Amino acid sequence: MKTTPRVLVGMSGGVDSSVAAWRLKQRGYEVVGVFIKVWQPDWLNCNWEQERLDAMRVAAHLEIPFLTCDAEKTYKDAVAKYFIDGYLAGETPNPDVMCNKHVKFGVFLDFAKDHNADYIATGHYARRIDSNEKPELHRGIDPGKDQSYFLWSLTEEQLSYSLFPIGDSLKNTIRTEALNNQLPTALKKDSQGVCFLGQVNIKEFLSHYTEIVPGMVLSEGGEVIGKHEGALIYTPGQRHGFQINTKDPARTPYYVVAKNLAQNTITVSTKKPTTAVTTTLVLTETVLRHPITVGQQYEAQVQYRQTPFVVEVKNLTSDGQLTLQIATPTNVIVTGQSCVLYRGSLCVGGGIIQ
Repeated sequence: MKTTPRVLVGMSGGVDSSVAAWRLKQRGYEVVGVFIKVWQPDWLNCNWEQERLDAMRVAAHLEIPFLTCDAEKTYKDAVAKYFIDGYLAGETPNPDVMCNKHVKFGVFLDFAKDHNADYIATGHYARRIDSNEKPELHRGIDPGKDQSYFLWSLTEEQLSYSLFPIGDSLKNTIRTEALNNQLPTALKKDSQGVCFLGQVNIKEFLSHYTEIVPGMVLSEGGEVIGKHEGALIYTPGQRHGFQINTKDPARTPYYVVAKNLAQNTITVSTKKPTTAVTTTLVLTETVLRHPITVGQQYEAQVQYRQTPFVVEVKNLTSDGQLTLQIATPTNVIVTGQSCVLYRGSLCVGGGIIQ
């Protein structure tokens, strides 16, 4: 009869997932290391072979089995294509959220179940806390590394299969632990996130899939005051990447406040755009792991590492569309991004901003 829980650990070749695997082995789990192979463009040198080798070296050091999960097709369709289509539609997509939803807690979870695993584990800085036999997602305790924002889409079932062994630690603790236990990745620099954007900027990446045409920068009054590299690559609130005609180095910074893809223009202002109180947000594709009611208030984030702001629930339809009203001013809201709801450290869920 099986008594030792079996866990497959997604090992990226970085220090965080390496320590996650080490900790689980120390806790008595039957640990299997897994490298998740994702899609990369033919034109981009994304050195996944080296990352896989680093992960394999850690698995050998820990004396655990090592497997490879092929998630290339799903990554291309559900992450890369989503990213490209989002920008072409004038939105600002978040590929890390989709990678977690469809790859790490989708394809990889299915792979783990096929290999008789009781759990999967990752090196995310987040915490799973079971309350009344129900798993809850909480912020990682390191405020500079908390990654719960990227995990809002996990369903209760996905969360029930998931472990986050390093979420209760600070980053410097993880580094020290890796060094003390001579893990081969102990001194390795942190990864740059999504591989297909780790080494290139958005303009260079998108230029391989659509034409990026330079255009005019407009003032709020419609006057041409500069040039930009292509309207679709800009995000409201952005203050770099375009040229203003005046050469005065001491001038007030300009911020993007609007873009028009049909006219290929961006509009800028010297006033930093914000979202005022009473502004309404509509979220779709929502995942809510805890019941909410109209009138409740939550802390919300629409960007990673953003200072949370307060929202009030105004409506929740039967198809999951959630309407929120902003109760405290915040940064400009951008369509396509994720809005994640919190109650203290508890991540309630979230959705995609429309």
